[in-house]
Amino acid sequence: MTGSRSDLRVVPAALAVWAAAAALSHAAPPWAFGAALSGAVVLALGWRRPVLAFPAAALVVVAVTCGWRVTAVEASPVTALAERGTTVRAEVQVRQDGRVYRAPSGPGTVVPVMVRVVEARGRTWEVRVRATAFVEGSQSLVTGTRLAVRAELAPADGRDEAAVLRVREWRSVGSGPWWWRWSEVVRDGVRDGVDHRDDQAAALVPALVAGDETGLSDRTREEFAATGLTHLLAVSGANLTIVLGIVLLGLKAVGASRRVVLAAGALTVVAFVLVARPEPSVLRAAVMGSVALAGLLVGRTGAGLRALAWSVIALVVLDPWLATSAGFVLSVCATAGIIALAPPLARRLRWLPGPLATAVAVPIAAHLACLPVVTSLSGEVSLVAVFANVVVAPAVAPATVAGLVAGLLDLVWAPVASVPGTVAWGAASVIVAVARVGASVPGASVAWPWPWWTLLPLVPALGVALWWLVRRPALTVGVTLGLLVAIVRTPTPGWPPRDVVVVACDVGQGDGFVVPTGPGEAIVVDVGQEPGPIDRCLTELGVERIPLLVLTHGDADHVEGWRGAVRGREVEVLADGPSGGPGVPAARRVRLLSGSTLQVGDVRLEVLWPRTDAERVPPEARNDVSVVLRATVRGHRVLFTGDLGEEAQRGLGRLHPDLAADVLKVAHHGSADQWPGLVERVAPTVALIGVGADNPHGHPTGAALDELASHGVSVWRTDTSGTVAVVDRNGRLVVSAR
Repeated sequence: MTGSRSDLRVVPAALAVWAAAAALSHAAPPWAFGAALSGAVVLALGWRRPVLAFPAAALVVVAVTCGWRVTAVEASPVTALAERGTTVRAEVQVRQDGRVYRAPSGPGTVVPVMVRVVEARGRTWEVRVRATAFVEGSQSLVTGTRLAVRAELAPADGRDEAAVLRVREWRSVGSGPWWWRWSEVVRDGVRDGVDHRDDQAAALVPALVAGDETGLSDRTREEFAATGLTHLLAVSGANLTIVLGIVLLGLKAVGASRRVVLAAGALTVVAFVLVARPEPSVLRAAVMGSVALAGLLVGRTGAGLRALAWSVIALVVLDPWLATSAGFVLSVCATAGIIALAPPLARRLRWLPGPLATAVAVPIAAHLACLPVVTSLSGEVSLVAVFANVVVAPAVAPATVAGLVAGLLDLVWAPVASVPGTVAWGAASVIVAVARVGASVPGASVAWPWPWWTLLPLVPALGVALWWLVRRPALTVGVTLGLLVAIVRTPTPGWPPRDVVVVACDVGQGDGFVVPTGPGEAIVVDVGQEPGPIDRCLTELGVERIPLLVLTHGDADHVEGWRGAVRGREVEVLADGPSGGPGVPAARRVRLLSGSTLQVGDVRLEVLWPRTDAERVPPEARNDVSVVLRATVRGHRVLFTGDLGEEAQRGLGRLHPDLAADVLKVAHHGSADQWPGLVERVAPTVALIGVGADNPHGHPTGAALDELASHGVSVWRTDTSGTVAVVDRNGRLVVSAR
């Protein structure tokens, strides 16, 4: 027992080092490095007890690493050039595969790079600093590739990077070391092993085997997020365990010596990192595997928590900026939950068959451990995550193993690779189907209205309640079935209300409005930034068809949630303004300008703004070319003002003397950039403000609220009232919120 307790002292040391790395790498002022270093040295020298000396020594190393990295970045000529916005020629090496992103202006590729050489103003510097490069278009840039670029520099967001590169021109000048070329050949083999199938299941196999998500659609990613299956897309310890298991068990089966088994295991870990790329979760899995192999080498089996703690210490010492990386945090939390909670929970479920008890305990433990982190990232709590993970668990290993075999066979004899490739595709099809079905149910996830840290005390309480519940089989089954019913058919008494004029959907910090036009159909004006909230709102309102989708302007908080709006729904007409928007699938697309009118069912729409039809609108001018609509619904007028600023509102007033409406959608989430005369000209009874709770912009401002109050307008905000419906009751407007 004494040895066990002594071995576990590395756990608090890992927590201390992790916290120190998070603070020093992101928030601490420069003098904090010296203070942390001095304090740790004093502690290490002043106390002889290993339980204090060991964490102190680790803190010293973290402080030195942080200080050295920050100093190197601040002293780099690249940092100075970035502060001046200089255009340079440079030679860079890709650190991680480029990731394609979609913006209203078109696709682009973001690439983490290492700057090697930079040339500007007749001078050349040889450097070695990290940076992030943005390249126009969907470019296939793989790890290790060397590029010659002409780029405009801008200051970096993080303290560990010297600059952001806006790449104007680039060309490849080398493919990098042989090991990166070899790893790309293997990744190509995995892709080719399933290329005889052209669907999302085939695209999932490379993601499971090597973390290659390039073939996955945005819809699939969203479905995996909604069902708590995103961890399958990020290579983790489970993937490494499967691959190591194949290698080690195979060698043991043929009688290989212990030394050969260990050497093969070490080579497998290295190959795993090369093929899956050095992402935070991959590095954590690799370090943990290395620690386990070291334990085998010295003849002792290390405990799971101790191995995890050592991996955390090693990684944050090597790269303190991993400490706050979302992938790293999720990976560590999930692993810790599985190690610490899953075995006792499985024993508690002994009334179930052994394999089933483990299959249930593992996702519950991982979900509980990751709940605060996932909520901080998404603002939602997934209710189907545990169910989805239990169902897909039997399919993950076959998909991974068969996909790897298909990839390796493709390198030797490509025609045969399709056989295991089909097996991998079949298993992956199960996973994709579970994600699709799980994401489609009304109660797949719920928005968490409070800060994420409020879950920290709640999670242990949930754990205690679960611990008590699972010992009572009948009650456990009853609660589980009740939860399933609530998820599949979310109870919404009194919702949607009858005779709706307009609904302000709670989409967080953004706009999403719905005007019903008939049974199962509605006009949608803007869709928020995330797909989940607008999808839930439309589902709760029973909207199955969108005859008209209006995107008032191209800012992300108005357009990026479009995938949620079109999920399972047909869009007949997509309408936008001069600032454009994403390529939403629709039967046809129209451009809206002042003077246009539209009729959808009994709803009449007047386009009051903008007047310009410019081909290109710079991002800073998008607000003022927002589409302004006035809809007449059930005899009531609703004025949608987008994000129009004060000067544009004055222009709207000059162009249209009559702006009267019963309901006013307050412009720009109630910012201070308002024309005081607009409320007087509109004279609304109800004002709706689409705004997110605790948003960093201070919306809605006191000035905007005071102006509305001074005119006796009833103000309803989505941050305090949730989704708000304005309803006609015998010719009078009333408001219903939920």
